[in-house]
Amino acid sequence: MSITKQYLKSKPVCKVTFTVPAEEAKKVAVVGDFNNWSPKESALKKLKNGTFKGTFDLPKENTYEFKYLVDGNYVNEPEADRFQWNDYAGTENAVLEV
Repeated sequence: MSITKQYLKSKPVCKVTFTVPAEEAKKVAVVGDFNNWSPKESALKKLKNGTFKGTFDLPKENTYEFKYLVDGNYVNEPEADRFQWNDYAGTENAVLEV
């Protein structure tokens, strides 16, 4: 799994690309407080090599909690900027700082 960030000089956004190797998975989405935890808004596209990938424009100078939703199971990004405890879910969420 990986995250790449590309800051744009012309706009106050960061292009964030999420990559998830999940050859056996049917559906992968990235859900977080930037999309109201909705998998419909953030499905990743499956590539021929079995990796799921998607790029999203997120406003700069913000912090977002997120997880991957892989075939209905929540998975954290091990390379997240940090982790934040979430009392509602009773677990840690990955945190993205842009």
